[in-house]
Amino acid sequence: MSGHHIIPLKTLISTTLALLVLTIATVGVFYLSIPSPFDVIVALLLASFKATLVGMFFMGLYYDEKFNSVVLIFSFIFFLVFVGITFLDTNFREATISIW
Repeated sequence: MSGHHIIPLKTLISTTLALLVLTIATVGVFYLSIPSPFDVIVALLLASFKATLVGMFFMGLYYDEKFNSVVLIFSFIFFLVFVGITFLDTNFREATISIW
């Protein structure tokens, strides 16, 4: 196992500024008149990029062993599979549920 890596202050400040700019861009997407399915896609892409920045630099995965990054990626894929299965299940439900 490799030793602890101290992330330079310049990298942390740059990452913080990038996250602030991307957060402003995410809010800006809300106010733009982007057609319905594409506004959500753009917002999710921006959020995914922000999460990648946080994982790489604030959590230190960029400097850590690659195995930890692989575990994070596969756990995210595992989560998406279960969410996808749940969405597939909701397509086959009845529109109304009668209690009696």
